[in-house]
Order: sequence, then C-alpha cells, then structure tokens
Amino acid sequence: MDAVILVRGSGDVASAVAHLLFREGYKIVIHDVERPAATRRAMAFCDAFFDGEAVLEGVAARMRRTIAEIAAAADSHGEVVVTALELGGLLRGLRPGVLIDARMRKHAQPEVQIDLAPLTIGLGPGFIAGETVDVAVETGWGEELGRVIRRGATRPLAGEPQTIAGHARDRYVYAPAAGVFRTVLAIGEMVTAGREVARIGDEILRAPIDGTLRGLTRDGVAVGVRAKVIEVDPRGAAAPIRGIGERPGRIARGALEAVRGRS
Repeated sequence: MDAVILVRGSGDVASAVAHLLFREGYKIVIHDVERPAATRRAMAFCDAFFDGEAVLEGVAARMRRTIAEIAAAADSHGEVVVTALELGGLLRGLRPGVLIDARMRKHAQPEVQIDLAPLTIGLGPGFIAGETVDVAVETGWGEELGRVIRRGATRPLAGEPQTIAGHARDRYVYAPAAGVFRTVLAIGEMVTAGREVARIGDEILRAPIDGTLRGLTRDGVAVGVRAKVIEVDPRGAAAPIRGIGERPGRIARGALEAVRGRS
C-alpha cells in the first residue's frame, strides 16, 4: 500500500472511488482540471478545487499545489489530496502505483493509458482491458454494474438514464452553447418547472421539471456545448443529494476489487 493511487476526475464516481480506497488505507490523489464542471458536487470532492477543501461522508479532501506538498500529505494519510498540476509532471514526480481514470467522459474515446502506471484501471464506456488500460470496470446500470473486466471492452454507451419518479433524461439540462455557466442557486434548492436556474451568455437555462437541484455546475465555470450542467430530482425534499450514491458506490467496490487483484 506504499504507492499512491492517482484518480483522474472529481465527480461523484471518481470521488466514491477515492473515498472507498482511502478508507481501505490507500494513499489517494485526485487529479482534475483547475475548475471542474461536475454537477453532483454535494456527492463529490469537486468543490475542493474551488474552496481548498471538501468533505464527503467524513473524509476530507484538500488542495495541494506542489509535488512535495502532495507527497507529504498523501504519506500522512490524513486526507484525500486533490491537485490540478499538469498530468505529465504529476506522473513523473509522484510515480503512482495505480492510475484510475474515473472521469466518466461518456462521449469521448479514452486515450491509451496502459503505460502510465504499473496498474491502470478505466471506468466506463470505451475502455479495453489489456489494450487501453490493464483492467476496466463496468459502469452502466444493471446486473453487471461494478464488474471487473480483465480482458476485453466495457459496454458501449447506450440507453437512457435511470428513471426516477417517471423521469429519466428529462431531469437534465445540457449546455446549449459553450461559455461560462452562471447561477445564483445552490444544490438542494427546490425549483419549479420553467424557473430560471442559470445562464450561459444570453441563453437562459430553466428547470425542466419540479423538484430539488441535485446537480448544478459551479458558478463561473466554463462548459462545452452539450455538457450536462443541471439535474433536477423529482423526489423533492426526499432526494438523496449528498453523500455517496448507489451507482458510484458499486463502481467504487469494483475499482477496489481491481486494485486488490493486482496488489
């Protein structure tokens, strides 16, 4: 367990993976861009990139800005470390024993990462175990969610999001154009269908249904066209908007199995 595990991404899936592995005694560093566009920020460590610190189910993540700071903090095992350092320099300086790509970029073909660490793990569509990464983990809903794949590809992206109270993809709002996402609302606020939630330039983004804001990209973050920026949960006050969700938790257990299988 001496080597660092580097987790790419700071959304709810990446954070669930980092959280579980940290709880299991591993040294964890999360890498992402300086201003991540994740939406389910109350279920993730994402806000540490903005505020310097974030807490998820009793585990604190803190921003560190130099290799020396990152290594010292990881060795102390008092926190999950987050950093936006350039990836190449981070890999050279840190030499992680495991790299986990948990960015969940559904529409982007993952690059080959199999040579970036002694063990590389890819989460989600597009990864091929034995070619682009050493091991992959299935992330689509169903019986195979969290399954470790040691040879071959994960399932391609398909189907609709999980249905909640009769709503599936209509729970989400996607950026109609690239630009800076602006909002004065917060995760957990109740909204009604049609209410203005955010703006990107002159484009107004409205709540698609009644419910609670479960996902909301951070104000001031640059987003790309068609990026998911808003999620409304129709369960209202009963919506699980904080902590680790069922799907990220199952994926995290798959990632832990993959790590243990090669350690």
